[in-house]
Amino acid sequence: MDRSDFWRAAAMVVLLAVFMAILSFIHRRPVPRLITDAPAVSAPDDLSAELRRCRALGPEDAEDPHCQAVWEENRARFFGRPARPLSPQAAPATPPANATEGDKRP
Repeated sequence: MDRSDFWRAAAMVVLLAVFMAILSFIHRRPVPRLITDAPAVSAPDDLSAELRRCRALGPEDAEDPHCQAVWEENRARFFGRPARPLSPQAAPATPPANATEGDKRP
């Protein structure tokens, strides 16, 4: 074996070792996490609680002004506009005691 063949083989072994070390380093790096501005879907907020409350009221209270505002805020949030925080409101009052059966809606 010639001296130049020896150095050529040694250079190939060194290059192969460097290549393997680089590949090992590339595959060991942790994957960078993607940072999003969107909040988690499962995070409850005041608007979600109000939407659930308004949905539970049923069709007879569909014209409740607070619920209409809540649904408008939900549409604004869906289309990307910032939603205003809404303060929770108690359920609507029960009908007056002197109301007759004819006054109630079907």
